[in-house]
Amino acid sequence: MEVIYITIGVSIIVAVVFFIAFIKSVKSGQYEDTYTPSVRMLFDDELVITEDKNKQTKINKNKSITINN
Repeated sequence: MEVIYITIGVSIIVAVVFFIAFIKSVKSGQYEDTYTPSVRMLFDDELVITEDKNKQTKINKNKSITINN
């Protein structure tokens, strides 16, 4: 039965720590930019055609490469 009290106490402490971190991030302006994420998906990928006519390589801005057959 004591384990339940310890678990509840630890979960409340963890919840308070995350709530404090959230309040600090809001006050520091972490969530103020609402426009950029909505247009970022429009300019995310660039299509590069390779020498092989059957394969196309898509290169993202974060340098990940996807090959479509």
